[in-house]
Amino acid sequence: MKVPERLAINVRDVHGETGVAWLARLPSVLEKCSREWSLTLEPPFEAASFNYVAPVVRADGSPAVLKVGVPHREFTTEFEALRVFDGRGSVRLLEGDAERGVMLLERAVPGTPVSRLGDDAKATSALTSVMRELRRDVPADHPFPTVADWASGLAKLRREFGGGTGPFPPEIVNAAEWAFAELIASSPTPRLLHGDLHHDNVPAAERRPWLSVDPKGVVGDPAYETAAMLRNPVAWLPLQDDPARILRRRVEQLADELGFDRARIAGWGFAQTVLAAWWTYEDHRRYDEAGILVAERLLALLREQV
Repeated sequence: MKVPERLAINVRDVHGETGVAWLARLPSVLEKCSREWSLTLEPPFEAASFNYVAPVVRADGSPAVLKVGVPHREFTTEFEALRVFDGRGSVRLLEGDAERGVMLLERAVPGTPVSRLGDDAKATSALTSVMRELRRDVPADHPFPTVADWASGLAKLRREFGGGTGPFPPEIVNAAEWAFAELIASSPTPRLLHGDLHHDNVPAAERRPWLSVDPKGVVGDPAYETAAMLRNPVAWLPLQDDPARILRRRVEQLADELGFDRARIAGWGFAQTVLAAWWTYEDHRRYDEAGILVAERLLALLREQV
């Protein structure tokens, strides 16, 4: 068993000593899962960044995916979101135990992500088709955070820098705080959202053309779901000849296909991009230059819409 290097680094960065202890006991967890569910493990996916994720073969010869993570709130909300989605717009949860941090999932075959389509308009349509399938009412009793809970991360940014913004441009942080406040205050009836519906979290499958993986599970304005698909792939966008044109076209397409207001799409995309850049800093002490570049372009686009 080989733990991908990026996974080991991220687990230590995010979970500290708890993560180090989890890495030490990971082999025994995998061995127990193999016995309990009669699995044949294959080498893990190298792209896994916060959880150990590996293809497996079940006793009946069917393919599946084993996902093992540090037990914590986000693992629990992913587990519960998959249970609520129940295979409609997402891979199915086959077995699992959130308290142990283990899940056995349907494997999307062939598994080629939307990011490899090579046609941005087709990629956006694939994402919106999955988003429509995922729409769910909020369960009466649930563990999911709200978009407002997530937005409070910018208050943590302020505390980190003594009320300032540190390496983050003040105009960007100020505008993100304003956008979150305005959009949350004017949100319609909340729905259960995937929370991270971007190009690498939607692979091609056989049961449906596209299925989502790795839901965060968050409750909020349905239009918030467009934020991740608007700003991603965040490292790819700034390298294009005209990122602003790509973002503008995406906003138009998302509005046309989903019926959302263009200003709300641009606003959520901008605010969530700034929040994601803060999360990167919070977890890894690394300034997300590409993310802030995308945020600047989204802010300009938002100002065109309002």
